[in-house]
Amino acid sequence: MDALTDARDLVAERFPDATWAMLTGSVLGPDRTAGSDLDIVVLRGEEEPGYRESLYFRGWPVELFVHTPARLAVSLERELAQRKPSTHRMIARGVPLLGEPGDLQVRCAGVLAAGPPPLSGAEGDRLRYGLTDLLDDHKHAVDVGERAVIAAAVWTESARVALAFAGRWLSSGKWLLRELRALDSDFADRWLAARDEPAAFAAEVLAKAGGPLFEGYRA
Repeated sequence: MDALTDARDLVAERFPDATWAMLTGSVLGPDRTAGSDLDIVVLRGEEEPGYRESLYFRGWPVELFVHTPARLAVSLERELAQRKPSTHRMIARGVPLLGEPGDLQVRCAGVLAAGPPPLSGAEGDRLRYGLTDLLDDHKHAVDVGERAVIAAAVWTESARVALAFAGRWLSSGKWLLRELRALDSDFADRWLAARDEPAAFAAEVLAKAGGPLFEGYRA
């Protein structure tokens, strides 16, 4: 199937008056799989509502990210605060389908390359406290099911803490692993190997972040 042609036809049908629209995501690159969908970012005027919608079009699963200028500005600002640049990444790596986004792609690419803002002391303390608490729960868990659930949380949070203290972007799902591999492929391999028994790996991450934090923590 021709992703670009089908995406252009969908945009022409659904958003003929859009300011611009672009196709983005794994369907455009080497990470494309049989399940890759059409991720389409659309910018419309302020008089139209913004929303996210999932649908099928010519056999494609489609994810629409429809923005107004104000909604897009808020989304980009919120992502910076959360250190999770999903929309920046989509725009920076997208292919225009309709109209032109001007210098927005260049600006989003620049944000991605520069990395997130410096981690504040309060943010670092919150991350250290959270992982300390999870490790304590894991250590003392007696219910097998609860221990398994806590272990999964410890494993995921250890990756987030490592990325945050390394000054890297955070993410979830497949992008969490991609960010870890971009940081250090050997470290990412050790993280994967620690999936079932993550406590020792998480303790190592916590030590590098400044150590456990419980007594005296206030938020």
